Amino acid sequence: MSTNTVVNQPNDQSDMRSKIVKRGLQVVIQLLILMVLLFISAGDLGWVWAWAYFGVGAGILIVNMFVLPREVIVERGQARKEGVKDWDKVVSVFTAIAALGVPIVAGLDERWGWSPQLALTVHIAGLIFIALGQGLFTWAMTANKFFSTMVRIQEEREHAVASSGPYRYVRHPGYVGYITAAFATALALGSLWALVPAGLGMCAFVVRTALEDRTLQEELAGYKEYAQRVRYRLLPGVW
Repeated sequence: MSTNTVVNQPNDQSDMRSKIVKRGLQVVIQLLILMVLLFISAGDLGWVWAWAYFGVGAGILIVNMFVLPREVIVERGQARKEGVKDWDKVVSVFTAIAALGVPIVAGLDERWGWSPQLALTVHIAGLIFIALGQGLFTWAMTANKFFSTMVRIQEEREHAVASSGPYRYVRHPGYVGYITAAFATALALGSLWALVPAGLGMCAFVVRTALEDRTLQEELAGYKEYAQRVRYRLLPGVW
């Protein structure tokens, strides 16, 4: 073994640890921003369902710390990525606005009482489906080491088709989980009006799915064959 190899291995491990810590901080900050948006919009720190929502979110983050592949964490933590599609930069703005819109609208709804009082079972069902949706999102990340925040062909990592886990049933299971969790968030927080930005986010993700799928079929080796085996993008039997 060469001296360079001995020296580089600890350096590589230290670099990966720092990137993992960086991503962890990013996710925690994102959760804190959502908390601030919710409570400022609602004007009530005692909002029980908001705290329940964040409890579920914190639990999911803890699970992700233990189950996600390190390379996925590092990839998702990179601020600058090579080869990101221009159209995805535009679509990502719309998905981000919709994601921020859900807690803002839900908080304002709580403050001003726009929606009728929802049954306890609706709130609880919303929390359950948040966990299920995020669970599917996590499952997709564990089954696909190339799961990124942006659409790009990761040539530097020898990008390959993911076909195990939830990818056996639909081609974009992570988006299914995200959309499910977004709609469930509105219900968990008791806001029918928050379904509006959640719906806009769903439309943006449908567009992103179509464009991403086309990109993968054109540029990723083996994806066309995979698409012939797994026919549906998001919803089995529909699309």
